Amino acid sequence: MNPDKVILEIRPAAGGDEAKIWADDLKRMYTRFANSQKWVVSEISEGTIKISGPEAFKQLKNEAGVHRVQRVPQTERHGRIHTSTATVAVLPEIPESEISINPQDLEWQFFRASTQGGQNVQKVSSATRLKHQPSGIVVTSEEERSQEQNRKLALELLRAKLWQREEEKKEAEIKGYRSAIGRGMRSEKIRTYNFPQNRVTDHRLNKSWKNLDAILNGDLKKIVSLLQEQN
Repeated sequence: MNPDKVILEIRPAAGGDEAKIWADDLKRMYTRFANSQKWVVSEISEGTIKISGPEAFKQLKNEAGVHRVQRVPQTERHGRIHTSTATVAVLPEIPESEISINPQDLEWQFFRASTQGGQNVQKVSSATRLKHQPSGIVVTSEEERSQEQNRKLALELLRAKLWQREEEKKEAEIKGYRSAIGRGMRSEKIRTYNFPQNRVTDHRLNKSWKNLDAILNGDLKKIVSLLQEQN
């Protein structure tokens, strides 16, 4: 795998509309962290970004899991604190030589992008949806201007997901492995972001930090470094 490239797939889980807002907040946090490291960030689709930079995968691989937020949503009329979650999947870039894909197993669809990618992106059917029939995995790429670029990104994302599935199978055979991503339930958390207490807690490190706003603005270096030391 390429240690300098990583794909982050951030999805809302428990919590309805607030979970969707939270997933967007996490995507923004990782984007700003990458920018602070002078890494290159590109969007593949809604909730999925690709980050390129020295040791990007190594530094971000421990972010996989359920991220829980405790705060008063903007839509909450009575000031009650809600708990919501989003899942983060961390995928490496896998070379074609490592994952073999039969072209006959692929079902391609092309459509107009719904994103703010400029007039050309929205007028031309350049966005790509790819289904791998044997596994049922579906991936989407709609941020690039050309259909060819989106096809390439979709295949890249598919290889990463197929690799991830195989790794999970191996782990399951060895030690009854349970997916690090989890099902998005509130109890399956790796980190909690508590707004009322201005605190971020990483449950694997059993350690908390204040200044939650700074962390959500991309100040992740201290957390990332500690997790690297323990792995």
